[in-house]
Amino acid sequence: MKASEFRKMSAEELNEKLTGLKKDLFFLRMQHATNQLDNPLKIRETKHDIARAKTVLAELARQ
Repeated sequence: MKASEFRKMSAEELNEKLTGLKKDLFFLRMQHATNQLDNPLKIRETKHDIARAKTVLAELARQ
């Protein structure tokens, strides 16, 4: 997702999305460890999405 998509969400939606992304990252890491992951770049993309969500949450907290 793009940062602009995250900025359109409310704080509750961002927290839910962040929780889902963390679960996704866990399962991607498990698949990678068992050599079942087809596209290892998904791990990187998920980490970047988590960082974007946390950044937007911090911006909302500062307001």
